[in-house]
Amino acid sequence: MTSRGTASPSRTAKGTGTTTRLTGVDAARGLALLGMMATHLLPTFEADAQLTPTWIGLAFSGRAAALFAVLAGIGLALSTGKQRPPQGQELSAARRGIALRALVIAVVGLFLGGLDVNVAVILVHYAVLFLCVLPFIGLGIKPLCALAAGWVLGSPVLAYLLRPWLLAPSPPLQLQLGHNPNWDDLTTPGRLLGDIFLTGYYPVLQWLSYLLIGLVIGRLALTKTSVQVLLLAGGAVVAVLAKWLGGLMMDEWGGKEALRAHLADPRYPLDSLLQVNLAGVEQSGSWWWLASSAPHSGTTLDLLHTSAVAAAVVGACLLLGRLGDWLSLDLLLPLRGAGAMTLSLYTGHVCLVAATYLQPLPAGWTREGVYAAQALTAILIGGSFAALNWRGPLEWVAHAASEVGRYRRAGIR
Repeated sequence: MTSRGTASPSRTAKGTGTTTRLTGVDAARGLALLGMMATHLLPTFEADAQLTPTWIGLAFSGRAAALFAVLAGIGLALSTGKQRPPQGQELSAARRGIALRALVIAVVGLFLGGLDVNVAVILVHYAVLFLCVLPFIGLGIKPLCALAAGWVLGSPVLAYLLRPWLLAPSPPLQLQLGHNPNWDDLTTPGRLLGDIFLTGYYPVLQWLSYLLIGLVIGRLALTKTSVQVLLLAGGAVVAVLAKWLGGLMMDEWGGKEALRAHLADPRYPLDSLLQVNLAGVEQSGSWWWLASSAPHSGTTLDLLHTSAVAAAVVGACLLLGRLGDWLSLDLLLPLRGAGAMTLSLYTGHVCLVAATYLQPLPAGWTREGVYAAQALTAILIGGSFAALNWRGPLEWVAHAASEVGRYRRAGIR
């Protein structure tokens, strides 16, 4: 949820793709916002003994949040030199700006963490990811590719080895919050950092893979049609292969049977969890946990699948933006408007969910209706701000902080 990546799409010569590139990224971010809202407001499992996955869980769980994280890396690449990584004083200024933007996001996240809400708020983890990626901002695309590949392969193994130690029953190693990070948790920094990096809902150790992959994508020549097609087609192929390999190892090679011995509680059917969400499940005692491609498992196959889906979505949005340029139509306006102010809209959404948490639905309303109302409101607000070339309120604050870090005059562009 970075500051907006583009102004409104002024007409450019067809074929330049300049606005297409930026509005396509914003549109993908808008899709991610709507997907996360869907997982917050609509059930991902049916209310039956088997916890049958719903289409919302199958479609969006794990993928929407990962898309946000990949787009964060893309946004950082676009804001720090696009295909040319910053160097020298420019690099130092960029890092200061990113760090102050992360501080704004963290403050908002800690505030939301204090609300009574059944939503896994991503913002504090998101801010920490911004800080963790700072050392890599100045790298070119080749070292970034190598680093991203190594992180995708190695971080799940390291997390698997460290989690049992961090979750040991004896103090002081009980490094799991069990709730969203909030201001009170700053008094126990060890526990807070253990949760953020390894034991929480969005473990930064593995999730840094998404930002590194996003940096790689952002360093590509995204204005070229061939690159956009490659993202769409290549992302789709890798996503399918990762899921296929995970299913093969679980169903055909005995992984699922081995894991059932470690998940004997009938309240948590393994088949359903592997399809929708492994967050909160203690993935220890068997190396087969690393063979899963389940959403929120943080395994290599999960990281590959979700980041590949993100790449395909970005490619599709860039191509749709190019088509709109060719037709002289702003096809992406509904999505790019919401995507340009996701920090404000996400914050408003979480506050609204908190205000209605454990309250009965209004007469005549369904959960689907509530989601449709919130999604439409986000699209209308975002579209209005985009049409007026305005930043969202929290985006304005984050942008101003970034400008201060870069030693430039803060203000609205």
